[in-house]
Amino acid sequence: MPRKGMRTLNWFSPKHSTTDSTSQFSSPSRFGFSPSRPSFSEAVIDRTLEMAEPMIMKWNPDTTTFAKVTSLFYENRGEANDFIKCVHNLQKAMHFHSTENSRSDNLVRAQSLMQIAMKRLQKEFYQILSINRAHLDPESISTVSSRTSTVSIISDFDVEDDDDRVIGGESVSVVEDFSNIVMADLRLIAECMISSGYAKECLTIYKVIRKSIIDEGIYRLGVEKLSSSQVHKMDWEVVDMRIKDWLNAVDVAMKTLFNGERILCDHVFASDDAIRESCFTEISKDGAMILFSFPENVAKYSKKLPEKVFRLLDMYTAIAEHLPEIEAIFSFDSESAIRSQAVTSLVKLGECIRTALVEFETALQKESSKTTVAGGGIHPLTIDAMNYIILLADYSNVLSDILAEAPPPAKASLPESFFGIVDSDASPAPAISRRFAWLILLLLCKLDGKAKQYKDVSLAYLFLANNLQYVVVKVRSSNLKYLLGENWISKQEGKIKQFVSNKDRLGWGHVIESLPQEPNATMTPQQVKEIFKKFNSSFEQAHRKQSVCVVPNSKLRDSLKVSIARKILPVYRKFYNTHKHMMHVIKFSPEDIGHYLSDRPIESGSSSTVESSPSRTIPSRLR
Repeated sequence: MPRKGMRTLNWFSPKHSTTDSTSQFSSPSRFGFSPSRPSFSEAVIDRTLEMAEPMIMKWNPDTTTFAKVTSLFYENRGEANDFIKCVHNLQKAMHFHSTENSRSDNLVRAQSLMQIAMKRLQKEFYQILSINRAHLDPESISTVSSRTSTVSIISDFDVEDDDDRVIGGESVSVVEDFSNIVMADLRLIAECMISSGYAKECLTIYKVIRKSIIDEGIYRLGVEKLSSSQVHKMDWEVVDMRIKDWLNAVDVAMKTLFNGERILCDHVFASDDAIRESCFTEISKDGAMILFSFPENVAKYSKKLPEKVFRLLDMYTAIAEHLPEIEAIFSFDSESAIRSQAVTSLVKLGECIRTALVEFETALQKESSKTTVAGGGIHPLTIDAMNYIILLADYSNVLSDILAEAPPPAKASLPESFFGIVDSDASPAPAISRRFAWLILLLLCKLDGKAKQYKDVSLAYLFLANNLQYVVVKVRSSNLKYLLGENWISKQEGKIKQFVSNKDRLGWGHVIESLPQEPNATMTPQQVKEIFKKFNSSFEQAHRKQSVCVVPNSKLRDSLKVSIARKILPVYRKFYNTHKHMMHVIKFSPEDIGHYLSDRPIESGSSSTVESSPSRTIPSRLR
């Protein structure tokens, strides 16, 4: 009779095929057995019990201290191999004999031995999984093999020669070899237990230990299970910190944690697809859902912060880049919820990003400060808006996908000249390029309005030149250069030259007009005196006004100096050389004029701020 507490095996389960198990045994008729002699199946099971019982009882953890404290697979790998073979032979003999006499005493005895063997293998399976966590950590497993080749790794238990292998931990190859051995041991035990009808016991041990590793790994990476309401109650600084942890976590989790666990699970349970699926799904689902639900909860964070969009873009990029891995690792039908959650988070992040960009455009259009910038310098709006747009341009690839459903104004509503980019039916500009051209156009239109607040028109043109120069410099030094193209930049530089020309004409025109274009030696002294007097007055007045001008960009500053010097100095020098004998009415030599012109305009006192790197913190004027 079976031992108390031991279950009775169902030898007629469809899982057991009679074809393979009986093929190695010949028919009793071949040996001429008479009805009075033991049947062939009885002889087979007798012989099998004789061979298996000493081996199995030696390693019965309930009978000897040695078997209780010693690991079969660590003590003697060759004996472990023999033990597994004994179990396989015993299972085959039991199945063969049960077809003739399901109530045989030998069958009961064999069943008792089988339960002892399974208890031994359960113990070994648990020990290997528990003791070898270092060699079965996902990172080590990920380096051993790729998922595409796992199913074919070490199908036979042929590692006796590895008994003398030194495992010190320093050598990567040694660690990988040992990980392979451990994985082979687990697979051998799992296949033996599953084929013997003990799949449930095997899976229970595996799931408990490996699920704890995934759950612990997710926690150690700084990702916790949070609801949308919990995230909403957090300050943005706290949410931002958790996003940073998540961005690191998703990379490690996909490349190492889940990938390694899938490799291990695929290898250990390679013999049964259904078991592989249910096992990996159960150990990974909770951790994966925690990981991929966090971005959706952040997307629902309702506090309106324009800088939030960059964190959302980081998360969107991370999921989009790992999506192929997500679909490959969580490929089972039972893991559709995980894949669906990742896609849902991607969609929600995209919606939130589109909303944030609309809010930025609205804030840009509604910005209504009336204060003029002293000296026609760079407006804070220009700095803030360009910093924001430059950062957005770094995400142009993902923004192309996100904004595909929200294109900029149709070409018919605004002509190409408004955008400044090449965009025709024959050579259409990418939608993302038109979007960024549109954002900068909004800024430039706003600056045009602010220029009208200057009472001095020449200062208004300097303001436009300064701010457009700032925009062009930022475009040239960022990803915007590739989005907008050289054609856009050339057109804006042409506008800058026009602004400078207008500024010269209005600021220095009366100085230039005070000098005769063709000095006449026959002029009367009084006429020469009046010309010098008018020039001196006009120059001093213009110089006084220009002394307050601010030009932070050195290239534009030099351009302004050269432009006005070319228009004034040659004419003045010619007139001066013709009438320099009238020293009593001459106030400025050509050298003096050159010196004064090279002294103006001045740099901005806040040039360090102007040249600062883009910040993800958006000032209140754009909120």
